[in-house]
Amino acid sequence: MKRYALCVAAVLAAALAAAGNAPAGGAHAKGPGPIQSNTDSTTSLIPSFAPDLAAWLRAFSRVPPKLAPSPAPEPAATTTQTETTTTAAPAQPAKQPRPKQHLEGTTLSIYAHSAQPWVLAAQGCSAARRGENGIVILDFGMPAFRHHGYGTILFSGHFVRNHKITTAMVGYAEGYVSCLPIGSTASIVLARGTSNYHPAVPSAYVAGVRWARATNRLGRILLRKGLSTHVEAAAADDAEPAWDRRFRKTKQFFHGFRTAVHGHTLYDYGSLDGGVGAIWSARQAWYVAGGIRHTKALPEIYNSAMARQWAELARIAHGRYHRDVDFAGVMTQGSGSCRCGLRPHAAHRILARALVAQGVVHVALPVGGTNIVG
Repeated sequence: MKRYALCVAAVLAAALAAAGNAPAGGAHAKGPGPIQSNTDSTTSLIPSFAPDLAAWLRAFSRVPPKLAPSPAPEPAATTTQTETTTTAAPAQPAKQPRPKQHLEGTTLSIYAHSAQPWVLAAQGCSAARRGENGIVILDFGMPAFRHHGYGTILFSGHFVRNHKITTAMVGYAEGYVSCLPIGSTASIVLARGTSNYHPAVPSAYVAGVRWARATNRLGRILLRKGLSTHVEAAAADDAEPAWDRRFRKTKQFFHGFRTAVHGHTLYDYGSLDGGVGAIWSARQAWYVAGGIRHTKALPEIYNSAMARQWAELARIAHGRYHRDVDFAGVMTQGSGSCRCGLRPHAAHRILARALVAQGVVHVALPVGGTNIVG
């Protein structure tokens, strides 16, 4: 994906200024190590971490919560301390019923530079203090195979095996739950994220199987530790057509995951790179966005063009395959310090309008989403 160097500088300057540390550094492309930008007009923001992760976390913990507003209560009969009879409130105009949808807030997802449990525990605690409630993706980079084991290459360039990723995610979950207020009902879906960027593995199918088994194991650990009330295990894949133009390895990974997973969801938080038919066919794009069991779409909606592309896919899938794209919200990369793309609620609104423009009025689009940072 193309770079947002100026935006990255602004994001890092804000965080590092608060932390008292601002080393020089450029923006990295979306994927660990040197990556060439693709030709699509849509872009991703991947800032690099400061060397002092703890300082960055302290700065970021001061970000105020961004929660969806709660609906105002309906007027009810009232009494006053000086009255002995109940006074009815004035009649209110009848409201039209709205379809019920699961309301989620805005969460922060992270491009992981570390798999140290204490680092992720601090990130989880910060999320709880911001009152986050919804889907959180921890993107651990591209699939890799080293030292006879499957894992990923982090955005710091280091290889980490799947079981280390699981331990790190448990750290995030423990940090989140321990920092929630007493009696809180907040909960997150914690997804272990990877991508389809040139997976350096002997078998993409086996990589998908191992990703599913690690997700299953995380779910069991959360249950055993009493964390499952507030944290649910899931998986995610930043599946982008430009990174696998023939769709072969992407399909193998998703197929492997499906055969081994036990009830957990695999979210596609990728793009469509020009829309249906530009690289992937409608069937291929739909396959990873709800076309097979245990998959849902958390589409990148960084601008209006991306919203139109996903709305077109939703229309084609419904009309041609008689199945719907299963949306779980939206993925964005915007920030308050630079104009690097839409924020989650704006992205949701624009995608909803694009769906209506395509005549797709029957597909549920949960309110809320997640904003990913590096």
